[in-house]
Amino acid sequence: MKYKEFIYFIIFVLVSCNEPIPRQPIVRKTSTLMNTSVEYNKTLISREEADFNYLMKKDSLNNYIASDFGFWYKIDSKNTEGYTPKSGDEVIYSNDIYDINYQLIYSADEIGTQKYIVDKQEIVEGLREGLKLMSEGNTVTFLFPSHKVFGYLGDQNKININQPLIYKVQLIKINKKNESN
Repeated sequence: MKYKEFIYFIIFVLVSCNEPIPRQPIVRKTSTLMNTSVEYNKTLISREEADFNYLMKKDSLNNYIASDFGFWYKIDSKNTEGYTPKSGDEVIYSNDIYDINYQLIYSADEIGTQKYIVDKQEIVEGLREGLKLMSEGNTVTFLFPSHKVFGYLGDQNKININQPLIYKVQLIKINKKNESN
């Protein structure tokens, strides 16, 4: 009996001493999907830029400025103060949201006056960067490509997926971070 146990033990030791055979990774080709997605996004951005260029040409009386953040804007009314919001400042603003054909989607009355602490709260990327370009009392019209606002999700209400938007924003007040109001 002890001989059988000894044989089993030897076999067990010999089998367990083998190094495990590494599994080969599963190769999945995702480059086709990625390339399709990249091409779709390039086409989408190109189409939106062409639409905005057409709008800007049509509105030749106004001077549109290309921002470093990937959108365009025009200053409708300008305050001479010149202070622009910095990180941590609270801004109070109102805005109307239009589609690319200037059809009103959300009015300032519908949205209400908004408060935003610069770089400390979440709002759509385009508006977050756009507010930093404004001074108190300014009214600015922003032309935002879809990827700067609601992107591929929309707002799941009135704003469709991949919809470029026009925001008309009035910066009512800037409460500076170090000021007590």
